[in-house]
Order: sequence, then structure tokens, then C-alpha cells
Amino acid sequence: MSKKQLPGHHDPEKRDYKGEYERYHGKPEQRKRRSERNKARRKKGLKVGDSREVHHKNGNPADNSSGNLQVTSRKHNRSLSAKENLTKPKSLKELRNRAAKRATSK
Repeated sequence: MSKKQLPGHHDPEKRDYKGEYERYHGKPEQRKRRSERNKARRKKGLKVGDSREVHHKNGNPADNSSGNLQVTSRKHNRSLSAKENLTKPKSLKELRNRAAKRATSK
């Protein structure tokens, strides 16, 4: 008996992880973003496998100062980002520019 596939869900046995890494996760921009996230997680003491995330209060993932980091649940982190009206930036540079604009407008 096989499970019925939901729309938008893929069979993990058919997923091309190597291809995904080559096309997206392995690109220098994505590697840098992942590095910034991992630095923030280490700074706040989160271990591998901990489902919580680190929220950057000013929206700048490169700013890992203690006062800018807050440990939250994944759901809460997403809601904070939505409330701050953070649309997915095209680059880390664009994200830093947005954070700088928010900092100067306050």
C-alpha cells in the first residue's frame, strides 16, 4: 500500500539532493548566508538539532552582536519577519541595505 502524494510534496527517494546543492545551496551567496546563520546559532549556544532559531532584531544577518540576537521558535521567527515586512531579498547586500535604512529611520 503506497501513501498518496500531496500536491507540492515530492517523494524523498526521487529528490536530487546533489543537484539542489549544485544549483542553489552550494553557491557562494548561499554558503555565506548559511555561515552567518551558524555563527549566530553558536553565539547563542544552540546545538545541532535544536529546532529553535536565532532572530536578528535589526534584520541584518551579518550583525551578530549580543543585543541584536534573540532565540525564538521557528514559527515565532517567521511571524517576526512577516511583521517586519521582510520579503525575501535577492542578495545579502540588499538585506544589509534594508537593515541600514530601518536603523536610520528610527
